[in-house]
Amino acid sequence: MSPDTPPVALWTHGWYAPARQVRSPNFGPRPAQACIDLLVVHSISLPPGVYGGPEVEQLFTNRLDWDADPYFQTIQGLQVSAHFFIRRDGALVQFVGCDDRAWHAGTSSYRGRENCNDDSIGVELEGLEGDTFTPAQYQSLADLVQAIAHHYPLAHMAGHEHIAPGRKLDPGPGFQWSALLPLLANLSISAPATKNN
Repeated sequence: MSPDTPPVALWTHGWYAPARQVRSPNFGPRPAQACIDLLVVHSISLPPGVYGGPEVEQLFTNRLDWDADPYFQTIQGLQVSAHFFIRRDGALVQFVGCDDRAWHAGTSSYRGRENCNDDSIGVELEGLEGDTFTPAQYQSLADLVQAIAHHYPLAHMAGHEHIAPGRKLDPGPGFQWSALLPLLANLSISAPATKNN
């Protein structure tokens, strides 16, 4: 890059340049005055425990073949999304711009607020509740959190299990907050107290 070349913007209308974009139709506007200060960590694999396929991207873009696997019949018609998806090798995919409201949290409450979709960013890790996650995923997540925190007023992180207790269990005990938090030591972000911290 020559000295006269302007730097590439990391963020454009909520889209993060280093992520591969696969745009989901499952989103909407955030409420007026929403403060985007929460990041929610999820886990997903389709079928459960199967990694590396296109099914998660197909689900988030309403293109999943419901007849391709018996499990898909149990979620048929589901219209969901997340802002980001981190694959087992650390590859980052973005489905919804962070300025918009993705459909990832469902009925939820955290830090005294209901409807966490309104003011959170949802990140799905390719994985299974109770399974472990890869070093590449922790590093990719940490890099993403750093970038988000420099662009949005991020102050809290939680798992889906913390914002919807009793209804959701992900990312589960296999997710090691203790592996992530040292990578974020320069940030002032609260995280849930968990047994694996």
